[in-house]
Amino acid sequence: MSFVFAVCQAGAEAALKNEVSRRHPELRLAFSRPGFVTLKTPDSRGFTEQFQLKSVFARSWGHSVGKVVGTDGNEMARQVGELLTAKFTAEQLATCGHLHVWERDRFMPGSRDFEPGVSVLAAEVGRILEASEFNAERQLIVNAIPEPNSMIIDCVLVEPGEWWIGWHIAEQGPSCWPGGVPQIELPEEAVSRTWLKMVEGLMWSGLPVKPGDAVAEIGSSPGGSCQALLGLGLTVTGIDPAEMDEALLKEEKFTHVRGRAKDLPRRLFSNFRWLASDASAVPNYSLDTIEAIVTHPSVKIEGLLLTLKFTDWKLADEIPLYHKRIRSWGYQNVRSRQLAFNRREICVAATKD
Repeated sequence: MSFVFAVCQAGAEAALKNEVSRRHPELRLAFSRPGFVTLKTPDSRGFTEQFQLKSVFARSWGHSVGKVVGTDGNEMARQVGELLTAKFTAEQLATCGHLHVWERDRFMPGSRDFEPGVSVLAAEVGRILEASEFNAERQLIVNAIPEPNSMIIDCVLVEPGEWWIGWHIAEQGPSCWPGGVPQIELPEEAVSRTWLKMVEGLMWSGLPVKPGDAVAEIGSSPGGSCQALLGLGLTVTGIDPAEMDEALLKEEKFTHVRGRAKDLPRRLFSNFRWLASDASAVPNYSLDTIEAIVTHPSVKIEGLLLTLKFTDWKLADEIPLYHKRIRSWGYQNVRSRQLAFNRREICVAATKD
């Protein structure tokens, strides 16, 4: 029997488990904690190296090697070395140049001043592992961004004295980020933490936005996401009945349209290349508004970056239907992910080619 682990937002475990039972019915649930879930195969065949966990809610995942438990960091680091040398040949370890160390989420992002990323504790454990005897000849780099298709050793701090060890292949994007969290920080001038969501959403989605592109954002108040877009040189129109922060109104490339998107004339959207939405509404209400815009003959929007909010986690079961609906508008490439900086919501990226 073998295991894979998955880390997710604290509170999203049930959504992750339901998704796995639907998309991977061959797997069984095993050990779990808030923000951390393990899955096992029901027989001795185990997971192949080609296995891919299909999940919107798994921020990061990997093949489990085992866990170490203790109170002395140096002794635990020694046990980590024993686990890895028992699992891998010297040749395999020689091809691995990176070690990612992070702590499972304790709270929902944005709550109690918590934001995901490499915590103080994870950074300290990383230094202990980096200085360990096991790493003396291997020189694994801790919490750096690897080249695509690199093998990464994972150390997840489920508790301060309980480390789960595993590995994964970093393909691109989130799988290259420690714990699936991009290494970004909220700038002091940001008017809200939605700046983090927009920056991460663009990094993850790879939407080919470029300076000068025109983008509309529905649900833009107070303006954090718009700030992120303006920082990339885009021309931004924020649509919201609420007020925007004064800092946005001073920006030459920003326009505030004060109103509800569903009430605005469709010709307003005819010159936009991109549409973003972070409206405080249930998913189908948001999608009703967006559908009426993007299916209008005068509108030629190439790509969408949408935040769909879940007032109830049961709405997560409808994600395949949301994808189907968006594809019916002509956006054939539709993907979803619960971003590290999302709260009780997901990000959906959609493009026409």
